[in-house]
Amino acid sequence: MSGSVCALLAGSLGAAASLSAKLSLGADYVRDMCEAGLSGGTRTRGASACDWLHVPLRLLCAGLLFACNAVMWTFFSKALRHCSSSARATVTTAASNFISSAVLGRLMFGESHEALWWAGLSLTLCGLLLLHGAVQTASPDDQKDK
Repeated sequence: MSGSVCALLAGSLGAAASLSAKLSLGADYVRDMCEAGLSGGTRTRGASACDWLHVPLRLLCAGLLFACNAVMWTFFSKALRHCSSSARATVTTAASNFISSAVLGRLMFGESHEALWWAGLSLTLCGLLLLHGAVQTASPDDQKDK
């Protein structure tokens, strides 16, 4: 597996960990989702099950938080090992995390981002493209040794 793929996976897992943290520690997101899922959007008998069911669901999200973080650090370490530079692995992971966070926020919570946020992400992606497209050249000191 290449370093770039590991970095992309690390960023996505970091976003998944953030989502898990928001679900487990945030407001009543889990309870609201449970009620909407069980009762079809109206408060009925199925919604009363969510009065106790949201606690194990929050604990499950907390477990996913730790699991996603552990696997994310594993993939980030592999990305650092396999990429030609640590900057490449770091920027790729950050870009993947930003994009994944935006997608997950939109899908799960209906969030939208300002134009300035997208401009910053675009600059990050441009920097990523520059890092990935840069040709590695040897310094004059390296040529003397050969």
